[in-house]
Amino acid sequence: MRRRDGAVRNKMIFESHAHYDDEAFDSDREQLLSGLAEHNIGYVINVAASLDSVKTTQELMKKWPFVYGALGVHPSETGELNEESFAWLKAQMQTPKTVAVGEIGLDYYWDKEDEVRNRQKLWFARQLELARETDLPVIIHSRDAAKDTQDVMAAEGAKDLRGVIHCFSYTKETAREFLKWDYYFGIGGVLTFKNAKKLREAVEYIPMDRILLETDCPYLAPEPNRGKRNSSLNLPYVVQALSQIKGIGEEEVMEITCRNAKELFRIK
Repeated sequence: MRRRDGAVRNKMIFESHAHYDDEAFDSDREQLLSGLAEHNIGYVINVAASLDSVKTTQELMKKWPFVYGALGVHPSETGELNEESFAWLKAQMQTPKTVAVGEIGLDYYWDKEDEVRNRQKLWFARQLELARETDLPVIIHSRDAAKDTQDVMAAEGAKDLRGVIHCFSYTKETAREFLKWDYYFGIGGVLTFKNAKKLREAVEYIPMDRILLETDCPYLAPEPNRGKRNSSLNLPYVVQALSQIKGIGEEEVMEITCRNAKELFRIK
């Protein structure tokens, strides 16, 4: 059954990747978060990208019962890491409701210099090691860097870790390689884009028990809101797209992806 706003009743959506500490939400963060449950958004993982956002993510985790945290440093922000700051980051993993190390990985779209890319690889490896030490899953950011991402992960024994490839944007052939390690795939608004043929083919191939719903908000809003500020309220559009591709009901999409996320992040 649908409400007037189009949401399906009863089944709760698990938002596995959001950035509600971003300044894009400064004007209405409280109002937006307090209204998520009304729209069937039952769980949110707020994902840090920098040392500062580790702190702001922790604030959200403390204030909102349904918000959990992933703590880590995005590849483009690894310039702020050193042994002292990394030791601080490691200590933060003890914060209650911390459920993952992330987002971590490689981003070659913006960073093209060898020195910068080598720095990204170094701290990617160190944060994978941190996930192993803390027995937490990883949230992997990989943009224009599929081979190096897999190489670093292989060298660090990532097949023995749990994790999700956030905002998956590669081919089904690349998906096959990550599936060998039993990783999950974060699927969001890009799936609804008209030019997302490669992603749709990959999603058709990826088993439903390895798919998580995410927005990466405030970025990557789905059609028909592409170009606007994104939020978890747009996840029903992703649910609808997955439902069509997989040939299953929208409630089943919600139920399976929620179960997947709970299993990965060990949330009851």
